Amino acid sequence: MIQELENLLAPAIEAEGCELYDIEYVKEGGDRILRIYIDKPEGVSLDDCEQVSHAVSAVLDEKDPISTAYRLQVGSPGVERKLVKPWHYEKYVGHKINLKVYEPIPDTGRKKFVGKLSAFSEGKLTLTDVDDEHWTFTLPEVSSCRLVVFD
Repeated sequence: MIQELENLLAPAIEAEGCELYDIEYVKEGGDRILRIYIDKPEGVSLDDCEQVSHAVSAVLDEKDPISTAYRLQVGSPGVERKLVKPWHYEKYVGHKINLKVYEPIPDTGRKKFVGKLSAFSEGKLTLTDVDDEHWTFTLPEVSSCRLVVFD
């Protein structure tokens, strides 16, 4: 469903001068929430969020891809944004990240890593930590990954 929503909504978002960064469809409390994260090189303003919200609402009202009631939220992914899609990792090679994996690393038991995203290719990322150790993970091994801007 997320891929269908991305395909449906990306043109409307791009028409507003923004890029579709990510979509989440989650249940919080008793509510379903459709969260759309947008970005652009100079940063996202409140006006951008409002304009994209109106544009996306029009498409969602016309196409009606979600049969249940939901709330629409449009916002920026923030400076310490999640890296989810392969193109996110490609874009932020050279940046500091905080990464967690699902399964502990054999012999060390480690599940958390902080360091520079030193490479990404063919679904594999390499993180270089403060001890100059290189760790390579496939995307399915990663439970979460965020940019680190503030230490």
